Amino acid sequence: MENQISDEELRRLVIIAKKLEDEYGPKNSNDPWVGSPFAWIRTRPSRQVGKIGEELVACWCKQIGLEVRKPKEKKAEADLVIEGRRVEVKFSTLWEANVYKFQQLRDQEYDYVICLGVSPFDAHCWIIPKNKALRKATGQHTGSQAQDTRWLTIDPKSPPKWLKTYGGTLIEAKKILQNWRAHAAGE
Repeated sequence: MENQISDEELRRLVIIAKKLEDEYGPKNSNDPWVGSPFAWIRTRPSRQVGKIGEELVACWCKQIGLEVRKPKEKKAEADLVIEGRRVEVKFSTLWEANVYKFQQLRDQEYDYVICLGVSPFDAHCWIIPKNKALRKATGQHTGSQAQDTRWLTIDPKSPPKWLKTYGGTLIEAKKILQNWRAHAAGE
């Protein structure tokens, strides 16, 4: 950064500040996100965070050999089509209460919800049929009566039993997704 600063005295002050930062340590050494490869995501606006989550899922699925595309219709109610299945992607970073909150679940035209959660140094993923996710989700804006917008709250260290068959670790989620490919190929 100091190479981008043309003012010599400002550059000198930046160098001193960096040395002092090393001496004083991180701003908040109790922050579990310090040094996390996902920390930058938490600095982005919420609408952008959702798009980042969608891109993480799409790129990851492509890297594990799955067919991924955007839905063809202009007003699509699904984020992605993975191996022919319409998918809504919900993304969460770990909240201070050590839970993920997968927000804005709606009854729209998709088959599955992929819930990707990232912690400072871990990630969790569940692939849940839409109807199951909507039944288990709670109202987001007006308590339990809210029907339009719902959310799933998941403690990754102690997920509910009903969620066990839908993934949890990235490896478990990968197996589920790869089974989609196997079924599409008739295996």
